[in-house]
Amino acid sequence: MYAVITTGGKQYFVQQGEKIQVEKLDLELGKTLTFDAMLVAETDGSKVQIGTPFVSGITVTAKIVEHGRADKISVIKYKPKVRYRRNVGHRQPFTMLEIESIGESKKDKK
Repeated sequence: MYAVITTGGKQYFVQQGEKIQVEKLDLELGKTLTFDAMLVAETDGSKVQIGTPFVSGITVTAKIVEHGRADKISVIKYKPKVRYRRNVGHRQPFTMLEIESIGESKKDKK
């Protein structure tokens, strides 16, 4: 089972039991999230659903495992012959999610 979810302006290919690093989400550790807007989903092993633009009736649930900051990158600006040099470091914050399940939404099961 897999799906392509979108969060933070980016798309992520996810599978059940996998951990992914996404843009920082302002939520508590241990909280469960539900992603409804999926671009592609495959749930039963053979049938792939492609959304136009999103697949309906399928959800991905994930648990927040940790918050952190990525490795430091160095941004260097340099202009020759003018003695202009700037060095700035940046660490991007992230949230680590563990994908718990991919399946049909509980609203549609009636």
